[in-house]
Parts: sequence; structure tokens; C-alpha cells
Amino acid sequence: MCGIAGYVGTKNASEVIIEELKRMEYRGYDSAGITVTHKDELFTLKTVGKLNALEELISAQKTKLNSHCAIGHTRWATHGKPSSANAHPHTTPKVSVVHNGIIENSAELKNKLIKLGYEFESETDTEAVAKLLDYYYNGDPVETILCTQKELVGTYALGIMFKGYDDTLFALRKESPLIVGLGNNENFLCSDLNAILNYTNKYYILENNELAVIKKDSVAVFDQNGQKLDKKINIATWQADVNDKHGFEHFMLKEIFEQPNVLKEILKHNIKNGLPDLELQALPNLEEIEKIIIVACGSARYAGLLGKYWIEKFARLPVEVEIASEFRYSYPILTSKTLVICISQSGETADTLAALRLAKLNNVPTLGIINVKGSSMSREADHVIYTNAGAEVAVASTKAYMAQICILYLLAVELAFKRKTLQESQIFELSKDILDIPEKLLNILKDNLKEVENLANFCSQFSNIFFIGRGLDSAIAKEGALKLKELAYINAQSYVAGELKHGPISLITENALVISLLSQERLQKKMISNILEAQARGGQILLISKEKILQNIPAQMKTLELASCNDDVMPFLTVVVLQLFAYFVAKTLGHDVDKPRNLAKSVTVE
Repeated sequence: MCGIAGYVGTKNASEVIIEELKRMEYRGYDSAGITVTHKDELFTLKTVGKLNALEELISAQKTKLNSHCAIGHTRWATHGKPSSANAHPHTTPKVSVVHNGIIENSAELKNKLIKLGYEFESETDTEAVAKLLDYYYNGDPVETILCTQKELVGTYALGIMFKGYDDTLFALRKESPLIVGLGNNENFLCSDLNAILNYTNKYYILENNELAVIKKDSVAVFDQNGQKLDKKINIATWQADVNDKHGFEHFMLKEIFEQPNVLKEILKHNIKNGLPDLELQALPNLEEIEKIIIVACGSARYAGLLGKYWIEKFARLPVEVEIASEFRYSYPILTSKTLVICISQSGETADTLAALRLAKLNNVPTLGIINVKGSSMSREADHVIYTNAGAEVAVASTKAYMAQICILYLLAVELAFKRKTLQESQIFELSKDILDIPEKLLNILKDNLKEVENLANFCSQFSNIFFIGRGLDSAIAKEGALKLKELAYINAQSYVAGELKHGPISLITENALVISLLSQERLQKKMISNILEAQARGGQILLISKEKILQNIPAQMKTLELASCNDDVMPFLTVVVLQLFAYFVAKTLGHDVDKPRNLAKSVTVE
């Protein structure tokens, strides 16, 4: 979501801030701003829209922006609509603040400050933080921040500048991620490590309630009692690739095409001697687990639905899949024999992180399936399996989702091996099935691309689209509908095909398109019956099916044929087609494929 950037050093600070913010654009935002020190004053510029609008403001005020110390922000609206007044930084004569998170008691703080004579110009919760800092400022920034912190309720990552401290940034963190980058005669602040990897690969991760004082040649970190801490320096071993499309028109298309290689790398590192090996021995008492709860949001939750199917089929363990935002409010039954699996691309998803912490509070073992190393979830889970999908820039998840379902498949097979619910020969066969998938994905991307694009052009005329499927296909249908909603802004809904006749079929008319997924051979007779029911009501049918099933389908419907493989791994092929379908529909309609409206890449607030 929102991006925080900070710089102090010898370079032009505004140029560095803009570069940092550009490398976080993929997270989604609706306004941007910057504060620099200028002649012992705090000078702030902010605007609605994209960063080029802020760059134009900076260019017009170049003399005032020639500074070596600055903070910047890209905002995704929570409190208050997108506007210049609501954009960050929020600045008073004494202090300037950028903020990610939610200040839950902002209304109470605002009322208190109004009584003290302060006036408010915005609708944001962050302005209350700026005014509270201003109120408590006594010339000592650290003391001021610690005093202010005692009154803040909620989550926050704060980047702060004070008048009179032209060479110093201050940072405070509680639950929302914040990183200090360590350079040579320069240091950085960011909420996303990708922002600074072009400058340095050394960094501190600020933990809850830690405060950093950042100068160009030093960084000091304190706890909430003002005691100085000895922090471990982390070294990033990868480079962020968030600005190069490598010849593709959009990042999303690039990331779709990266999926075969992502799977190859996962399989190379996690299948040894023909057997999955996710190093699960790090999980305590794994043999005693009686139930698994998968907790996630959005695409990650739909990945969890596939995981449920595979784990229950292969390992014979009951699995519940929970919406993270509901989990801790639904009185979950947690025991020491429950394993909670949290899935998150960023490892910072607020609701999923809250679920992880609830599980740990109840002494329940936790497993994180995460893409980003060093994230909050990676540090707090009992065991972590990294998907290693690489940086995903497009807001709509593709390769991160593909990596998640690959890990879940391997997890299900390994659990079956450890629990002896399948014979070793069956384990080898299941491993072989998925080892064949990267090549089959490459063939789809090579042979079916134009066909999918043509079908997408046809389908873009429909304003109501239904996705239906059974078994594994029903989980993929949910992901396909979500992608179309995210990218094309079409009212796309998914249903288990057998449920059509229990209500949703009343919505199917001649103006409706029904995208029917039929990759599961054992369910083909039932599924064909459901498809014909929809067709009889006038629905236009697009059938996506494996080739050996397609010969049984009546005419008068559009079809897309996929190569045959074992039913259990067909979702890997079907989902890439639905990703491409959503991409081409959105492109045909002229939408911003990489940055859909109102959406953010990483949702770090509840």
C-alpha cells in the first residue's frame, strides 16, 4: 500500500526520494508528496495523482528542493478521499510526518488538539500525529517522539523531520513495516526494501516500538524506553527488478511469462531424489497434527482452497481455509495439535499477520508461505517456506500465486509421505506429475496466446460473467473471477457448478457469459450437465477443458483446449489461461493493467 521514503546524505535528496517512490509505485497509490529542509525550514510539496505530477511541482520549485535530507510518501487513501490536503507529508512549522498504518484513536487525539488551539486541514488520521508531535516538541526530537508514542493507538510506520535538524531523519515503527538502509556517507528510510536496493543491500529492520535516528554517517536505534539497541545488519542477496519490463508491454504479462521458470526453480530446490523436501522437520510435533487451518486473503486464500483439496486427498488431514480478516473475530478453535498456515506474498498482510499472532498467542505451531524475505511474517512464524517468486510488480498476483500453489502441492505430497497415507510409488508419481508442468506452461504461452487473446476480445463485450467449475476447478474459478474483477472492472462471479440450480441460475440470461472450467475427468458428466443447464437459459458458454474431454461436448459453444495431464495438476495449466484472459480483456477495455483502480499491492492495514 502506501510507500515511505527517506534520505539523508550528499546527493540531491528530492531526486533520491522520487527514485525510491518510483520503485514502490507497484504497491498502488493515489497521491504523493515530499518534505525537504530549506533554510532551516520544512518545505512540503504534495499532489493528487502519479509521481510525474509531483516531479513537475519539484521542477518548478527547484531552488527550494536543493536539499540533502528529505522524506516522501505515496498514499493509498484510507482516512479521507484522495486530495492534496489528505496527501502526506503532514507538516506544521515544527515537524513533518509521513505515515503508513491506521491511528485508531485519531478522533480522540484530534478533539484534544482542537481544544488546545490546533486547526485541522485534512480528513486523515496522520494529521493528528503531526499536530501531537508539534504540541509535545521541546527541542529534543527523541523525547518528543517517545512522549507522543504513548498516546498513539493503532499501527504505524512513521518517517519524521523536525525543524532545526536539517541533517537528521527520525523513524518509529509499530506493526507496519519500516526499514533503514545503510549506505556510504548516506542512509535511507523505506517501507519496502525494493526501494533502496539500487543504492545499498545493507539494512536494519525496525521492530515494534523501535525508534531510529538517522544521519548520513550514523544510525542509532532506541527502544520505547529510550535505551540504545545493538541492531543486526541484514544483507540482501537479491536485486529488485521493479523498473524493467524486459520488452513486455506490461509487468503483468512479463510476470505471467516468468511462471514456468519460477516453478522450475521451486521444484529444483524442493524435490530431492524424486521426493518433496520442504525441511518440515523444523516444525515441532508435526506427526501429532490433527487439523490444519489455512489463513489468507484474496488470491492467497484461493491458493489455500487448492491446498485444502490436495492435503485432504493425499495426506488425509482435515483442512479449514479461513478469510484472514474474519479469523480472529470468529472464535477459532485452536489446539496444540492444530497447524496454522499463513499465506502472504509480502509477509506484511495485516489481517494475515494478525491471524499468525493469534495462533502464536495460543501456542499453536505456525507455518508461513511467503515471498518476501525479512518480512514481519517471516520473522514471526515458527517455520517459513519461501516461494522465491522474485519481485512481483503488477498489483494483480500471477507468479506469486503460482508459486504458492506449487508449494502447497509439494506440502500435501510431503505430508502424505511422512504420514504414510500414500505408497512411496504414488509419491514418486505425484512428484513426476508436477515436474512436467513448467514445460506444459511454456507450451500454453507459446501455442495458445493468440487464441486466448481472441477469446478475450469476444468476451470483453459482456458486463456479467460467471465462472463455474467443480472440485479443483471451483477453486480456480474463484481466482479467475477475481482477476477479471481486479483488472477489467467487470461484474464477474464464481460458483460451484452444482450450486447453479440453487439460486444463481436465475441470473443467467442471453446477456451473460458463462466461463466453464472442465479439467477434472471424474467430474465431467456432472459438469457437462451443469453447462447445458446454463446454455438452456440462454447463457453464452466459453468452455476451457483438457483435450480428451472436449470430444464429449456438444457444439454451439466457444472452447479452448488444454493439454492433458493428471487431474491433480491441471489447475497449474488452467490458471495461466485465466490470467491471460483477464489481462487481454482489461487491455481491450483500455484499463491500466499493472495498477488497477482502488487496489494496492500489499494491504498493510486492516
